Amino acid sequence: MSRYTLAFDWRAPRTRFDASTTISASATQALSRFDLDFAGNTLHSVTVDDVPARTVRDGDELVVTPAKPIPQGGAFTVRVAYTADPTQRRHRGDAIGDYGWVPTPDGTVLYPQPDGAKMIFPTNDHPSLRAPITFLITTPPGVSAVANGRLVERAPRPDGRVLWTYDSEQPVAAQLVQMAIGKFTFVESTGPHGLPVRDVVPGDLVTGTKAYRSLTPEHLAWLEQRLGPYPFRRYGVLVGDTDLPVALETQSLSLVPKGDLQGGRVDAERDLVHELTHQWTGDSVAIRRWSDLWLSEGHARFYERLYSEAHDGDSIESAMRAAYEQHDQWRHNDGAPAEPRTEAVLFKQVRYDGSALVLYALREKVGEGAFERIERSWVTKYQGRAVGTQDFVALASEVAGEDLKPFLTPWLYGDRTPPMPGHPDWQVDPVQD
Repeated sequence: MSRYTLAFDWRAPRTRFDASTTISASATQALSRFDLDFAGNTLHSVTVDDVPARTVRDGDELVVTPAKPIPQGGAFTVRVAYTADPTQRRHRGDAIGDYGWVPTPDGTVLYPQPDGAKMIFPTNDHPSLRAPITFLITTPPGVSAVANGRLVERAPRPDGRVLWTYDSEQPVAAQLVQMAIGKFTFVESTGPHGLPVRDVVPGDLVTGTKAYRSLTPEHLAWLEQRLGPYPFRRYGVLVGDTDLPVALETQSLSLVPKGDLQGGRVDAERDLVHELTHQWTGDSVAIRRWSDLWLSEGHARFYERLYSEAHDGDSIESAMRAAYEQHDQWRHNDGAPAEPRTEAVLFKQVRYDGSALVLYALREKVGEGAFERIERSWVTKYQGRAVGTQDFVALASEVAGEDLKPFLTPWLYGDRTPPMPGHPDWQVDPVQD
């Protein structure tokens, strides 16, 4: 895919509306037909290069047969017109809970991770596949829209409605797309090096969330000291007027439920730093496949814990020792960090604290200096790319000057938790069936 153009003609909360997706692409092989991930919306028409195409719905797949085959290397444009349903959600039994469209009192936010984007628009819904996106969102007067990236134009229309145009600026994976509509206040500030910071907040939550939102420049500076320059052109927090159980690192605009910003400072900062870390590891450096999720969630949890230790939270050592004690049980229940037992257990604790523990073990093995060089090299070398577990093992070995595959393999794939370097007294709790 070379670009998506998403057009949403928003009408009212929990009300279906007209939508279309235009996909510009090039064929990597000769195509007599192709599939898109697309689930649940009412389909109206599909054209390929402005010519009607034949379609078949097959579960969550939209099978498109163009009037003429597309030759290898040929550029083509697909346009799908449909009715979007902003109440459409699905449920998972792990940390994600409900995902897809997430209604709010006066609009919607999106929670597409891990595979909910197909409920929102036809796409190639895989974490390694990214493309730039243009958003064309029409709203009633008095209602705002926001999406990943830069506001290109806000254009009043003759009928009083408003067309909002956003450009993602950089390619985005489907699971990291954000498009929110509501009665928002846009709070502008700047981060390190003049980075534009734009928070998007429901009007009645601006004051109550300000204290923690205002810490973003400090969080950016702290992470830049450890991971290098922030990888995108802007950042901000989208405050969700929802009861979502977890926040989400939607690219350059993290979705954070209001409750995460209305409690104690330590927990609030952990959540904010977690999602911000993802902009480096998970968003900029994307995962190649879902079994590589530990690279995304493990890094976010590691730096969240490290930041919290320095800002009145628990020590990272105590958090990692607690994770170590439970690690065999997590492996038994949900698979090793880089080898989940099933798709249904992707977002379980072993992919969070359990994966941060792998990074902690690596730091204990190679020392803080070598570990910091590994981390900076990881986010620098692979910026803007999708990579996997073996890439990390190879890079860590190269930077540390020793073959770390024998050390990291049992940590990442083994049934049992290896001994923790430097902590011979740490013990793993017995596994309970």
